[in-house]
Amino acid sequence: MIVVYDDLYTEHLRGLGHPESPDRVSHVAAHLERAGLFGQRAAARDATDAELERVHPHAYLERVKRDVATVGAQAGYLSTGDTVIDSSSLDVARRAAGGAIAAMEHAVSGETSAFALVRPPGHHAEPARGMGFCVFGNAAVAARAFVDTHGGRALVVDFDYHHGNGTQATAHDGVSFVSTHAFPAYPGTGGANEQRFDSDGAVVNVPLPPHSYGTEAFVATWQRLLPAVAARVRPDFIVVSAGYDFAEGDPVGDLGVDARIAARSLAMLIRSVAAEYARGRVAYVLEGGYDIDTLAVAVAETVRVHDASPDGLDLADASAIPARQSAIVDAVNAWAP
Repeated sequence: MIVVYDDLYTEHLRGLGHPESPDRVSHVAAHLERAGLFGQRAAARDATDAELERVHPHAYLERVKRDVATVGAQAGYLSTGDTVIDSSSLDVARRAAGGAIAAMEHAVSGETSAFALVRPPGHHAEPARGMGFCVFGNAAVAARAFVDTHGGRALVVDFDYHHGNGTQATAHDGVSFVSTHAFPAYPGTGGANEQRFDSDGAVVNVPLPPHSYGTEAFVATWQRLLPAVAARVRPDFIVVSAGYDFAEGDPVGDLGVDARIAARSLAMLIRSVAAEYARGRVAYVLEGGYDIDTLAVAVAETVRVHDASPDGLDLADASAIPARQSAIVDAVNAWAP
């Protein structure tokens, strides 16, 4: 698996004691190196204004530039709301989006998998508003870059603890979105009524109880959900918003899920679906995950699965899925051709 990384990612919010800290990526990178999983490393690059403006309007990009330019030596907030920025944030966020595009490009050209080990995360960044810890919509930018430059359909798979409201807002014109997430946790979107299947692009949300969903139910939900969505969308490329804050003990999320088991099971499932529909082309883009040791283990397990290419899926018990979530998945399966 190709891993896209850049030391610049450690500059954003350095020394602030913020949960979205530079240690998130530097610790994972070091762990991958020790585990011998960093052999296929690729360089990130900056996203151009034109690439960012496939998702974000020009006025928003100019606002980010102004806000970062005026923040000075002290950290402050992006003027759209709750996103903390410092003087490095534009450069780092631009390279995070560019890293996601680079992962897409490597995955497409090699018909393989890639992991963009980037920060700040992106799935809360709506087209005209940064939110949460997010400035630019990294996964959305990569998905739109694929559709616009290579043609075909892209599916964004988001298993972060939080709903990717920003990515969902960009799901149209060939980009589809499927998510599980705690509800009504931040940002309070992604309810069971937010579903759409049409020729323009699908939106599928399976809201989960905010705590103690459990490993078996989490894995089983995805094992039933993703093949049904893929059968309907028939994606030519898959982008994964890879947020591991679903893990038990995560200080920001926590769905009571064993991170190692879930990361392995999800990677096997995504690898299988990508092989069936997308010629194996899939790009993971890091989102959440705030216990750095758990995050490192989960990312390593994801990379290991794609490197080792294990055969078969260990199916979780579908009866572990609670009735409310099972009903949504049943409806999605009924929509599938």
